[in-house]
Amino acid sequence: MAEQPSAPGGPLISMPALTPAALRAAVAQIAPAQLPSFAEHLDRVVEQAATQSTIAPLRTFLLWWGEFVAIERYPARAARLRELEAAAEEATDREALRSALAEMRQITDVAQREISV
Repeated sequence: MAEQPSAPGGPLISMPALTPAALRAAVAQIAPAQLPSFAEHLDRVVEQAATQSTIAPLRTFLLWWGEFVAIERYPARAARLRELEAAAEEATDREALRSALAEMRQITDVAQREISV
């Protein structure tokens, strides 16, 4: 998983498996400031899964963090998503908001395809 980009704009790392350990290692490498959030989220879903006797919360956790890693492993993609989020928050007309949301959806759709491979 220590893959370096082979060309400008390439991924910082390979897409990890959707397991807590692999995702934790990926987050540690590409977004270490998010490790406390990752650990807190995992603790919550493990407790929720145990209380509800279902693995659904764990599956949701893996998909959420998988999408996060899929986006963040491409710095330009992650930066563009943050720009679009700011633009959506500051939009003063429907067209600007619609445009920002449409591009955000494209980014998340690509990330979701990457984690479902």
